[in-house]
Amino acid sequence: MKRFIVVASLGLLLAAPATAHTPQQPPHQLYSEGDLKLESGEVIKDFSISFVTHGTLNADKSNAVLMVTAISGNHHRIDFMIGPGKALDPDKYFIICTDAIGNGLTTSPSNSKPQPHMQFPKFTIRDMVQSQYRLLKEKFGIEHLVAVIGPSMGGMQTLQWGVSYPDYMDSLVAMVPLAKTPGWTVAVLEASRKAIMNDAAWNEGNYDAPPEKGVRLWRDILNLLAARTPDMYQAQFKDGMDALPWMKQQEDAALKAFDANDWIYQTWAYERHDVGTSPGFGGDTAKALAAIKAKTLILTGTKDLLNPEFEPREMGKNIRSVKMDTISPGTVTGHASAGGGNAADVEYLNREVRNFLQNLPANAERSKQ
Repeated sequence: MKRFIVVASLGLLLAAPATAHTPQQPPHQLYSEGDLKLESGEVIKDFSISFVTHGTLNADKSNAVLMVTAISGNHHRIDFMIGPGKALDPDKYFIICTDAIGNGLTTSPSNSKPQPHMQFPKFTIRDMVQSQYRLLKEKFGIEHLVAVIGPSMGGMQTLQWGVSYPDYMDSLVAMVPLAKTPGWTVAVLEASRKAIMNDAAWNEGNYDAPPEKGVRLWRDILNLLAARTPDMYQAQFKDGMDALPWMKQQEDAALKAFDANDWIYQTWAYERHDVGTSPGFGGDTAKALAAIKAKTLILTGTKDLLNPEFEPREMGKNIRSVKMDTISPGTVTGHASAGGGNAADVEYLNREVRNFLQNLPANAERSKQ
């Protein structure tokens, strides 16, 4: 196994602080979509989607890339891939980084005034995609994308984009994704919810302060176990007992950057996801994936304990134009491989995604102009 560097920030992979924003970075923006009708028939009232942009949209609006984020993450989630010379270069692309329904920036249980806390309607991954589609069409007038890219739940949205809007993009880049959530992942998410909801301080969702005991246990289950691997702990801690104070530090950080109800709602969307239940496919996941027209790059992590790599690798075979790779072969960083905390993984993702996008027929043609 190649040597890899583990940093403390890996514990923040799924829940980067929504306030992690500096004056030098693009400003937060909100686009109001009015009432957002969900596929269930329910409505999110006064819905607004949060986003930031990098770069400049060209005259014919042909250089746009959509970034969709991970569960409990935000528009900063793949900042390590955005910048001059990186996979998503703002000198070349207009990158729209969105916040998913329920992440605390886009309309969510934590910030909705007409439908606060557990009054918020349940939503799906497809509802997230619909809200993003409306942003692109209504706010920017974009009719076609170079790519949709996202990690984890963002990878799930990415594949859903390819099914729901097969002619809308040249390519899809899905990092540590799922096409249909398997039983293992459902069990992990259920355990994380129980950690919160069994804390008396959660109070049926009507808490004034974070349910601390529940959030600490949630942090342990999701970020410190499912999002990491035993190999990472072995590399990080010469003395295994040193993991305990580090775990407490990670739990402390979560209390400042996490809303319990937002997490619960996003897990409900996450665990029920199946591209096969998109309209017209009758629950046939393979058939839905076969409808994807975009060139697709699926990147998985070795020993992923949240989104097991067997699922996207097996289901990805149904996509007509697909390339499937392992992130940084030889390292064992699991779900964290798409997290930006490991230098080898960051280098790999920037190189491979940059090359993939540069070799798209549309990009190759543009480069001749």
